[in-house]
Amino acid sequence: MSRLHVVSGKGGTGKTTVAAALALALASEGGRTLLVEVEGRQGIAQLFETEALPYEERRIAVAPGGGGEVFALAIDAERALLDYLQMFYKLGSAGRALKKLGAIDFATTIAPGLRDVLLTGKACEAVRRKDRAGRFVYDHVVMDAPPTGRITRFLNVNDEVAGLARIGPIHNQAQAVMRVLKSPETAVHLVTLLEEMPVQETVDGIAELRAAQLPVGGVVINMVRPEILDEAAVEVAGNGARAEVAETLRYALERTGLGGGRHTGLAEALVDPLVAQAREHTERLALERSGRTEIAGLGLPTYELELLGDGMDLAGLYRMARELRKQGVAR
Repeated sequence: MSRLHVVSGKGGTGKTTVAAALALALASEGGRTLLVEVEGRQGIAQLFETEALPYEERRIAVAPGGGGEVFALAIDAERALLDYLQMFYKLGSAGRALKKLGAIDFATTIAPGLRDVLLTGKACEAVRRKDRAGRFVYDHVVMDAPPTGRITRFLNVNDEVAGLARIGPIHNQAQAVMRVLKSPETAVHLVTLLEEMPVQETVDGIAELRAAQLPVGGVVINMVRPEILDEAAVEVAGNGARAEVAETLRYALERTGLGGGRHTGLAEALVDPLVAQAREHTERLALERSGRTEIAGLGLPTYELELLGDGMDLAGLYRMARELRKQGVAR
């Protein structure tokens, strides 16, 4: 079983929400899961309705079912670099002075690969960390990672720092990170919607991950809307059978007492907008089925989460976690 779960997806697909739900699902058997974010958006704090996350691991939730715990960490590149400087060079106060001078921000700006090494390195350290009894401190680490368009470059830190440092601590750190990221301990999951652009970006992203020999986990199809019409109704709507729709409406209105009197003509008035909506619905279904076919062709485990009509809140997050668990994402 993978222990580092990297969650990516095109912007707007709900990758942060899925990452949070996955963390809850993985902790539901009584384990400890660390949920980390690396983009500085404080999206995790908003989802769990808590204050902004500091640069420390903090418990934010108890998982459903088995009573496991979810901890969270917002990884900050500057603080991670200070930790790194202290760990390898024992700079201490000198490192803090560098921060005040802006040297750390300058270093991570001119060398983006260094920033990614620091961010991924902190997550990988949490994956490897053990207590005094030799047991892993966290059973799972879930990373809310950058979007699909940048995920391969973000994870492939060895290539990113190759021109920056060919020997020394930075090079060794990148090598250690890549040993985790390219091992069976890691799984990169992509979140998508059943829409043309997110599906295509998912297909392209998986191709890039595979080319870089990074381990792909599964695809989470998020915000799946229910199919309102059955196959027969879809056929009628697709053919634009106005007369059939009008007759069905008249019958339905009569059964409810709205078929005569001041409601005369109501069925005729409703026919065109209802046919238009039905046609739009059938077109969406066709697009979604095409997207499912493309995703199925990837040969990866696929999980589906329905659209929550009431919006996303903490109760909805737990509901998503239970659904992921039910579909076997944590097995």
